Amino acid sequence: MSPVVVRFPVPADRAFGYLADPRNRPDWQSSLRAVADVRRQGAAWTDVTVVPGVRARMRTTASEPPYRWAEEGVQGPFRARLELRFEPVGERACLVSADFEVRGLALGRLISAVARPAVAADLRRAARLVSSA
Repeated sequence: MSPVVVRFPVPADRAFGYLADPRNRPDWQSSLRAVADVRRQGAAWTDVTVVPGVRARMRTTASEPPYRWAEEGVQGPFRARLELRFEPVGERACLVSADFEVRGLALGRLISAVARPAVAADLRRAARLVSSA
């Protein structure tokens, strides 16, 4: 599946800093109520989702500012992976490419496909929020 790509009207380092900080996630990620247990300067945390009882344990798996950031989460039989790549567009903007995949049981591929529009909408929300901050 090709990545979701969203233009951010801020430089790559600013977009990276905002998106890589899990404490900002509930502001722009529609599936979250909160994050909890943020540890090791944001390298591990728990996603408290809008679905009652679903609390995915998350961890940063790659952090190469301001070019690449990735996370992995586990909830029951499911494992999710998100990788963000940041490409400068001039001095004042960047493109953020998101690869997202859910694995587990027979539903992983279906969940991945259904989640693509939400990932794109969440990143567009993040672009608006970081540009107004």
